[in-house]
Amino acid sequence: MRILITNDDGINAPGIALLAEWARTKGEVTVVAPKVEQSGKSHAIDFTRPIEIKKVDLMEGVRAYSMDSTPADCIRFAVLGMNERYDLILSGINRGFNLGKDIVYSGTAGAIFEGGRLGIPGIAFSTDPTTLDGARAHLDRAYNFIMDNNLLEESMLYNVNLPNDHGKIRITKQGGIYFHDEFRYLGDDIWEQTGYIVSENEGDSELDTDSVRDGFVSITPLNSGRTNFTAYDKIKNICK
Repeated sequence: MRILITNDDGINAPGIALLAEWARTKGEVTVVAPKVEQSGKSHAIDFTRPIEIKKVDLMEGVRAYSMDSTPADCIRFAVLGMNERYDLILSGINRGFNLGKDIVYSGTAGAIFEGGRLGIPGIAFSTDPTTLDGARAHLDRAYNFIMDNNLLEESMLYNVNLPNDHGKIRITKQGGIYFHDEFRYLGDDIWEQTGYIVSENEGDSELDTDSVRDGFVSITPLNSGRTNFTAYDKIKNICK
């Protein structure tokens, strides 16, 4: 199996090293990752300037490149620039959970959305922001669960969150807003964005937000389509 790996924390992040080292046991691994952190860049691409792309030494047996652009662009370069095909895209392991409606901001998820647009299935992995212990403990089991149950035949894209706790697996759906953002004035016309977690445990085991808070590995099937099919089915005959 040919595996393509990227992330949004950057080529030097410990999470991508852990993911690449683990993925070598599953197949032939290529890494194309951002030169610097690209968190919150979602599905952004950069076609307005030339982009630096350098081959780097990440680890033995893994071909790796650093790209001065977004996670989605890393996928685009690996497929369109290198003119290669891959069987699976793995994104992460992100430093911090990607949960609820905030998934829309995630560069980790944006990478697999771009892979899906190019016809390649993908899994985005995220874990606790303070440690990779949960990822080390549960990564293999979460991946095997997806593969053993042929979940990629049901959906091309999955968002997986790996907590530090017991790690029992739940299939989940997106919860609500996980993080509240604020703008803070620093002076001299300079602002910064900051915020805090606002998600509360609703006791709903179907939600990714609640499941991860309760210590479960959360596996969420994703869809990159934007059509509102409820509205479409209701209004599609208006023009006839």
